[in-house]
Amino acid sequence: MNDGTMMQGTSDNPAGTGPLPTLTLRPPESRTDFATILGIVCALGFIAAAIMASQSDASFFDLPSVLIVIFGTIAATSISYTGSELAKAGQIIGKALIRPVYVPADLARNLLDIAVIARKYGPLSLTNYDAQLRKNPHLQRVLQMVIDGYRPEDIERLMNMEIDALIERHKRSAGIARRAAEIAPAMGLIGTLVGLVQMLANLESPETIGPAMAVALLTTFYGAILGNIILAPLAVKLEKNSTDECMFRTLIAAAALSIARQENPRRLEMLLNSELPPSERINYFEPA
Repeated sequence: MNDGTMMQGTSDNPAGTGPLPTLTLRPPESRTDFATILGIVCALGFIAAAIMASQSDASFFDLPSVLIVIFGTIAATSISYTGSELAKAGQIIGKALIRPVYVPADLARNLLDIAVIARKYGPLSLTNYDAQLRKNPHLQRVLQMVIDGYRPEDIERLMNMEIDALIERHKRSAGIARRAAEIAPAMGLIGTLVGLVQMLANLESPETIGPAMAVALLTTFYGAILGNIILAPLAVKLEKNSTDECMFRTLIAAAALSIARQENPRRLEMLLNSELPPSERINYFEPA
């Protein structure tokens, strides 16, 4: 058997069948999503480079246009949602850039280590690993239900409810970002219309028409950037992060149910591999 991070230790087994192995869990790593940050920076950088290479004296910055697009988008989006939903969405969007991430293969090996221990020494033996389980509060809470003797069907029902609630929360946050992405270009168009009205009101000065038209079009420019380069891709990233987190929770739920049902860990290995991407699948009992 592949020991992975499970090594022989000296802890006493409550069941009296010998010393318990030592379990070393890898906690989720806090990672900065450089792909998102780099993508936004590069997109804005290419636009800025194109502007500077155009050999034009036109100014591409207008503070009123920026304010119309940004604050108009926030205000219009808030009409569709409650304040608490917007606050939670802001937190989840922040976590899209810096968030705890599991290595799927490492998590699967840790879950199999736990399953092997529970199979050999009984679920109550997992109480000896509190220090390690605290590295993963969600895993600790789920395994505590197993230790406390919850029925497998109750654990499955609670886990499914939690995962469904998680999906709904993340879907709501991604929906807010997607809604804002739809509103931003519209706010840009509204700002352009305001500028055009002001321009047409001063037709007695023909020399001001050109500059006024340029300023009016800037709000459409800002709205297109905010909606299509920042908010729409961010909504897709939130959906992707939600899928990843649901996969991790599904792996933990599968392990807890397998332990509660006292199934053979080899079956759990097949279940975990069925959820993992092909590149992350493991050979725990028959290493290559």
